[in-house]
Amino acid sequence: MKYTYTIKINFQGGIISPGDLLNILIAAGKAGITEVRFGLRQQLLFDVVNEDFPVLEEQLKQLDVEYEVDEDRHPNIVSSYPAEEVFINQTWLSEGVYKDIFDLVDYQPRLKINISDSNQSFTPLLTGNINWVASAQAQHFWHLFIRFPRTNVIYEWKEMVYTNDVARMSKHIENIILQHKELFYDNKQANGDDLFQRVRQESYITKTAEAPARLPGFNLPYYEGLNRYHDKYWLGIYRRDELFNIAFLKDICRLCLQTKIGQVCSTPWKSLIIKNITEKNRHLWNNLLARHQVNVRHAANELNFQVEDNCAAGLKLKRYLLKRLNNEDTRTFGICIGIKTRRKSEVFSSLLVRRRPLLTIAGIEMFFVYDILCAQNFNPNERTGFVFSSNNPKVLLAEQLRRAILLYYKQQLTDIVAQEKASVPKKEAVPAGEAKTLVYQCKHCLTIYDEAYGEPANGIPKGTSFAALPASYCCPVCEAGKNDFMVAGKPVLAVQGL
Repeated sequence: MKYTYTIKINFQGGIISPGDLLNILIAAGKAGITEVRFGLRQQLLFDVVNEDFPVLEEQLKQLDVEYEVDEDRHPNIVSSYPAEEVFINQTWLSEGVYKDIFDLVDYQPRLKINISDSNQSFTPLLTGNINWVASAQAQHFWHLFIRFPRTNVIYEWKEMVYTNDVARMSKHIENIILQHKELFYDNKQANGDDLFQRVRQESYITKTAEAPARLPGFNLPYYEGLNRYHDKYWLGIYRRDELFNIAFLKDICRLCLQTKIGQVCSTPWKSLIIKNITEKNRHLWNNLLARHQVNVRHAANELNFQVEDNCAAGLKLKRYLLKRLNNEDTRTFGICIGIKTRRKSEVFSSLLVRRRPLLTIAGIEMFFVYDILCAQNFNPNERTGFVFSSNNPKVLLAEQLRRAILLYYKQQLTDIVAQEKASVPKKEAVPAGEAKTLVYQCKHCLTIYDEAYGEPANGIPKGTSFAALPASYCCPVCEAGKNDFMVAGKPVLAVQGL
């Protein structure tokens, strides 16, 4: 008999009201649960022992909360909503627009949907099957990227779609893909143009994109601590073991309700963000953290890791690698390191550490080796670019990972040098004939006459050609005659002046 069940509750877009979360936590507490987790797709996860499951089931039924047990038939909608205002500025995509889209979703998606601002890299853009990326130019229009289920085939939609049609088109696309699995599901030859034509049979508000969407470079902000933005504060909370004590979360919910904060945000980094904390209430949040002894200043390189949900082996490997990187004092800024121990799992990463068994007997995996894969341009929003190393034993893995990180920085430096060279204005070549007639130089004292400047002090205006000077013209320094001037080019004079 199975001893525990894993419960999954979706927070659409990673948002939940503190009142609703508090009720769920109270229900979980009545079933003997003391700790919960947050998943990569911004959902709530926790384990319940089988004898307490009926209690939990009854409690969630009374709350009318939808949940899944040991499965993920309805993956959560991922969004960049938690980063809005905190890490994203100067964009048309506001919190209200996200909520408008969520309100229009009238079904439980069976395919993964991502809804993201293009002006950020805090949340993944393309880890879903239906990926909406807000246009940087056209307000209320979205680029669409389809990643066909169980493949790495990505198709960029030929048209941008209006905000009010995002939910309806997502449902339409999902229905077509699931009705024609032989064409679009687990098929590496899936044809995006075929899907596009099928969807176009229904009317949507669309706009032709002037250019393909530009995915942002990766730059992970430090997402922990009590931080100021505008005239308010936001609090980011990360837990090293991914476990959040229920008593701590209950107090968070109660303080949110007390200080009129209307939402709690779950992030793809398995952390929480609470926004809209006012200056007068900041001390209440500091007191709460102190009372529960919660540290909110972990090392930045630790925050850069992504591990599969509910994966003890992945967390153990993360701790091992992190210790080795810390011992070497290795810089990891700008890199997202993913750990993958299961087939078909999805991890957002610049560098992916993939574990593979050398031997499987009766479903039991043994003798693991490790591969290190690099995303294209080390951007976790891109597909795998190349395999850095493969078949590594664990004892060599940390050093190979360190070398992959060094390769990233080497490429970064190469790109910076190339950009600096490109930014230096090119010197325009001066035609030979033009250079020789540009200035005239006295062969005795090397004084020059430049037609562009003339000699205003001697009554010769700017732009007067040397040929137009009177025959009586003489050098203003040594009084040599006009015939004693020779033609010279400015490039030559510049060398002579050194």
